Amino acid sequence: MVKATVIQFRRGRKTFKPRHFLIEIPEIKSREEASKFIGKTATWKSTGKEPKIITGKISSAHGGNGVVRAIFEKGLPGQAIGTEVEIR
Repeated sequence: MVKATVIQFRRGRKTFKPRHFLIEIPEIKSREEASKFIGKTATWKSTGKEPKIITGKISSAHGGNGVVRAIFEKGLPGQAIGTEVEIR
């Protein structure tokens, strides 16, 4: 299990993908290292009275600095940006 951070929605200049998120893994610094995580499961847990668990799958590397893209089963809320995700 690896702890990672949700950075941002996957977006363009005028559009964004509500189910696609960019995730930064702290120990990973290159695209080759990030490629090893493709196909693994990412789990986000909310904090609140009734915690929600939303799972997704890592689909590809994003750029050359070790960031990965994850597609979640349903979109994460905006408050998820900057929070932790578990990758298994």
